[in-house]
Amino acid sequence: MDEVISADSTAIAYDTFGAGPALVLVAGAMTDRSYYVPRATVLAEVFTVVTYDRRGRGDSGDQPQYAVEREVEDLEAVRMATGATYGYADSSGAMVLLRAAAAGSAFDRLAIMEPPFRVDGAPAAPDRYLERLQEFVAAGDPSGAAELFMVEAVGQPQEQVDGMKSMPFWKGMEAVAPTLVYDALQLGDSQVPTALLAGIEQPTLALHSTASPEWLQRATVEAADALPNARVAALEGSFHEVPPEVLLTALREHFLG
Repeated sequence: MDEVISADSTAIAYDTFGAGPALVLVAGAMTDRSYYVPRATVLAEVFTVVTYDRRGRGDSGDQPQYAVEREVEDLEAVRMATGATYGYADSSGAMVLLRAAAAGSAFDRLAIMEPPFRVDGAPAAPDRYLERLQEFVAAGDPSGAAELFMVEAVGQPQEQVDGMKSMPFWKGMEAVAPTLVYDALQLGDSQVPTALLAGIEQPTLALHSTASPEWLQRATVEAADALPNARVAALEGSFHEVPPEVLLTALREHFLG
């Protein structure tokens, strides 16, 4: 593990795998850098892969006051420390990468996987989602925040989530659940941020799994449509993810030609 200090003095933990052009992976909600180990191991055949804990997760620090700009600064600190020229982001993590690019971060190329924008056909956004997350966190109830996310935002059946709460991994989900507030703030109103995307010039690959819900696939396409220099690729996979080997092929072609 290495560590870099972000602009507001927050320590951000990161790991590197492999050798080659440096590629930073930006995680979505409810994950830390350990989630990327299997993927990073495969991608390291071609890239120097950088995985990092977004603030408030894993071995990274945090501050009492949050703003979306702080995570842009965190990513830029990691990029500069590692010399990364490429960025890839999953799900809500795409907003961190896209905000960084719009702010002028010196990534040469970008790739995003299924940003969860609420396009036509998407399930309705949970009522008072951000406010309720904040209430759970303020009350010291991260389990409640995680349950709200899993049931109302992701759409898992209540009985399935009830079963999860008795499993050992639920404690890990509770540990990162307070950062669900951060992801909600990154996404804002969850609409495709067309004005922000219009200012991003880097060639961008927008990926979706063929097994993901139609609305997530459509969200990927609409995000690509709003970017000046983007293309869409549909990859064989499962819900909201694709196998590392499939991802490697797509990213090698996009980043290295």
